[in-house]
Amino acid sequence: MSPVMDENELRERTRALLEVVHPERDDIVTFRRAQYEHGLAWVHFPEGYGGFGLSPKMNYVVRDEVLKHSKTYYADPFASVIAIGMGAPVLLTYGDEATKRELLPRIFSGEDIWCQMFSEPSAGSDVAGLSTRAVRDGDSWVVNGQKVWTTVAHLAKWGMLLARTDPDKPKHDGLSYFLLDMESPGVEVRPLYQITGEAEFNEVFFNDVRIPHARMLGQEGQGWRVAITTLMNERVAIGGGGSKQKGGGAISQLLKVWQDRDASTMSASQEALLRDRVARIYIEQELLRLTTKRAAAAQKAGNPGPEGSVVKLFQADSAKRLWETAIDVLGSRGLSFEAGYELRQTVGGDSSPEALAKYQFLRSRANSIEGGTSEIMKNILGERVLGLPGEPRVDKDVAWKDVPRS
Repeated sequence: MSPVMDENELRERTRALLEVVHPERDDIVTFRRAQYEHGLAWVHFPEGYGGFGLSPKMNYVVRDEVLKHSKTYYADPFASVIAIGMGAPVLLTYGDEATKRELLPRIFSGEDIWCQMFSEPSAGSDVAGLSTRAVRDGDSWVVNGQKVWTTVAHLAKWGMLLARTDPDKPKHDGLSYFLLDMESPGVEVRPLYQITGEAEFNEVFFNDVRIPHARMLGQEGQGWRVAITTLMNERVAIGGGGSKQKGGGAISQLLKVWQDRDASTMSASQEALLRDRVARIYIEQELLRLTTKRAAAAQKAGNPGPEGSVVKLFQADSAKRLWETAIDVLGSRGLSFEAGYELRQTVGGDSSPEALAKYQFLRSRANSIEGGTSEIMKNILGERVLGLPGEPRVDKDVAWKDVPRS
């Protein structure tokens, strides 16, 4: 049974943490390390892994108590969204004791950035058809192949790698899942530049990369099962982006653009139509916020469900409508992109509402592709939620090596 039984005791423990470290005095790594050690990182995680096995809702109690006693709260580091949103729950479910003790604290503190390496040029949306090979050699696996669209691979310390370990089995059965140290010899990361000029995505090449057998998550041949857990958490993590507060996040930026509009450039009918679009998007974003809360609660309870795919699908389209509306409100001013297209492998820059609208208008083009395309989301929801017949799978029982490939 959990040693913390109610909200009052959790608040007392949070105040005790603030006597040891304080976000207004200590750096983010020091603070979040201590937060983990006090069991106040993910309070829904088991004791010893940064939590107390409480309800996911109790995480907000910790946040509220910290904010009550300081003007700062160290939220999840941006670059570790993949590690915190996907890596931590997968590691908790499939990792051995030593690996969890080693890596979970570093995930929460932001010391280790993670990336996810599923997509390949030849597999497209058919992740299970991937061809990157891992061959057993004593206590190690030797990996050769290529991944693509790997977010923050250029910054990552660890990569979640799905590789084929048995080509004689059907595609879903011959896969295994590894944690790869991205600093291993033979790992080459090449940036892929986007329409925004940034390069958060990458290609990753493996040339005789060796991974210790102990870094396999799950059993050999269970890679697809581990990957599904990752993907379900991924859709909550990236589809659930946005504000936890009503009217916050992206919609607040659109409202700022609307409030700063130059009404002299609009006719009365144009302004009325744009006002209607802004109101509709506000309602959409509120629906997304509430659905995201349900999905996040299921994820934190260890049961990521179809809500993640619903949010991911709807969020992609809503984000495009939101930023297209912002550009239309800006009028001719929205046609320029002052940040320029100089290629760079960083994010950030001017964060004014107008500059953000122009940036997000371009960036939102990727929302319906990254983390599983909208077409894949529709298939998942149609088959697994609505119970509709699945698409014909002619290669379901065929050994992967015998499946024709171009």
